[in-house]
Amino acid sequence: MAEVGRAALILALGVAVYGIGASLYGARTGRSDIVASGRRAAYALALLSVVAFVILEAAFLRSDLTFAVVAGHSSTTTPTFYQATAVWSSQEGSLLLWLTLLSLWSALVLFLTRRQLRDVAPYATAVLLGLGAFFAGLLIFLESPFDVLASPPTEGAGLNPLLRSPSMMTHPPMLYSGYTLFAIPFAFAVGALVVRRVDAEWIRATRRFALAAWLFLGIGVLLGARWSYAELGWGGYWAWDPVENASLMPWLIGTAFIHSIMIQEKRGMLKVWNASLILATGVLCLLGTFLVRSGILDSIHAFGASTLGGPFLVLIGAMTLGSVALVVSRRDTLRSEHRLDALLSRESIFLLNNLVLVALCFVVFWGTFFPLIAEAVTGQRAALGPPWFDRYAVPLTLLLVLLSGVGPLIAWRRATAANARRSFAIPAAVAVLAAVALAAAGAGSALLALGMFVAGAFVAGTVFQELWRGTVARRAMTGEAPHLAVVRLIGRNRRRYGGYLVHLGMAVLFVGVAASSSFQDATDVRLSPGQQAEVGDYTVRYTEPTARLVATREAGLEFIELGARLDVWRDGEALGAMNPTRGYYPSQDLAGLGAIGRFFEGESVSEIALDAGTQRDLWLAVQPDIGALEPVIQEGDAVFAQAAGGLSPQFEAVALAQTLRGLVDRYASQAPPAQFRLLTSPMVTWIWVGALVVFAGGLICLWPAPDAARRRATAGLAVRVARDLGRVRART
Repeated sequence: MAEVGRAALILALGVAVYGIGASLYGARTGRSDIVASGRRAAYALALLSVVAFVILEAAFLRSDLTFAVVAGHSSTTTPTFYQATAVWSSQEGSLLLWLTLLSLWSALVLFLTRRQLRDVAPYATAVLLGLGAFFAGLLIFLESPFDVLASPPTEGAGLNPLLRSPSMMTHPPMLYSGYTLFAIPFAFAVGALVVRRVDAEWIRATRRFALAAWLFLGIGVLLGARWSYAELGWGGYWAWDPVENASLMPWLIGTAFIHSIMIQEKRGMLKVWNASLILATGVLCLLGTFLVRSGILDSIHAFGASTLGGPFLVLIGAMTLGSVALVVSRRDTLRSEHRLDALLSRESIFLLNNLVLVALCFVVFWGTFFPLIAEAVTGQRAALGPPWFDRYAVPLTLLLVLLSGVGPLIAWRRATAANARRSFAIPAAVAVLAAVALAAAGAGSALLALGMFVAGAFVAGTVFQELWRGTVARRAMTGEAPHLAVVRLIGRNRRRYGGYLVHLGMAVLFVGVAASSSFQDATDVRLSPGQQAEVGDYTVRYTEPTARLVATREAGLEFIELGARLDVWRDGEALGAMNPTRGYYPSQDLAGLGAIGRFFEGESVSEIALDAGTQRDLWLAVQPDIGALEPVIQEGDAVFAQAAGGLSPQFEAVALAQTLRGLVDRYASQAPPAQFRLLTSPMVTWIWVGALVVFAGGLICLWPAPDAARRRATAGLAVRVARDLGRVRART
């Protein structure tokens, strides 16, 4: 099957190159049949990419170790769910996933717009197929997922233990969906600029793809944060890691674009700005993909150094230069149809919101690439840590949250002072009351956090006021029951109220971030069984060690788990037991590490104990001290090395299992002191709750309204009737 997969990729490259040529030739000559042929090449690319991906997925599911990528990233002992998702844990598989998603979204948008934007679509098709050809070329010539091994191993290396988390294994598909979906408006923006068609039609045709890209990319970022919080064992959810930052930057600029296109649609303004934003978003999506694969910056999320850095840099450079050239050469056609009427208007608030988002992206960009900048200037690398990012990002985020509450209160074009006072009265009162209550509760010790709480209260006041006003107005017109009026109000104004819900969710999310980061208590302590420590208002006692061998479904050893039972009290009230552990996964280096040592010298991963609540999270992690086991491990390695070849495989397996069981029992009965990290973080749960609210709002914005469907059907009928009338007239 590997040959079939490779052949599918070669055909995919061929049809992509053909589609590029056909689309451009058809556009230049006005040949609609050739343009349609180019579009059908995009459909063929999608089909061939899916075939290649299904073949690779099947190889992982059946543990076909003749595939080099399967042998390197999976094993027969890997659970089925992780075998299925291990495809994109590899460099090759993730690139194939990128190509597959890109080709599917491209085929979908080209099918939906096959009767629209006839002058723009061929150039957009060429751009999308060009990206497809690039990734197909990488998969054929540099990182083939279909390389086979002449002598397959009896067992694979297995999935990296850090990736054995549902949130982490669903994180890459969400990110790649966001990246590839942003390629759609990017391609249509290029096409619109090429043909100098700079009205809002290309925006309307691709708006839902931009919203879907924003939604999927945001979900991917939050899943990565959740994985970091639950799996990495340091207690945080955002470390300003280069790869984390790389996914955040296109999301920020994409957010600015989604807000800014409303002004172009309503007023015909900010055309240069909007084109620049979406072109920058497309480039940043490729930059994020490049950072994961180039190895130029250290990151726990990256695949490491590879040969892909050069091709990606060439593509990113070409996209950047081409985007700049297009915008500069079309600046005369990108003039705004109207000017800003007043500073006190929704347009000005949206523009300020955009500037803050771009400034925040610049801060992230500068901090991320500062090691390379410093090396280029001084010859030495110098990284910027989280305190530097926080110094600039926190005030900008605070302003961003505040603006998200101000925007809905200001009228388009020009707002009067009297109307502004009426609109701001209730949200401002809610914010003031929140400030007084929080200051009285002692939150004034952290001024920036207090500012975020107040800004969040202001946003909540704005959203609920606007929802209340709309509901009252609808009830006055229809006489509907309150709950029915709310549902139908949102259903008929999905973009507006879905957007309000997104603003509310972001405010809740950032309130959770401010509270958890400003009022966290942390203790790092070494405890022996029977000892206890304090963290915040909790008392944690190390009651006893735990240890076990975790078997696979085939009764083989998957990993060794060492941990601790901790009894917890709060203000003298017993809360029960918590059990943080650390899993030790065996290395395949039997010769270098020994028959016993390889089980402790391979990868290890922390499994935290978490008691999450709406007010506070208690987070516990353990680092067992296995130094006391070293003499026994070394002695066991020596015994098995001497007996190598003299024991039957069955007897050796039994002896190994008994030795490991003895080691585990020894640790459980004679455990040395262990290192613990104890954290209490207030309101972390509200980060995840806020994210759910954001994504619910995004789905409401995406969901097509019934009225819109009826309008499309009516418009389609009108077109058909007009066409038929034209034919009748032509015959007569």
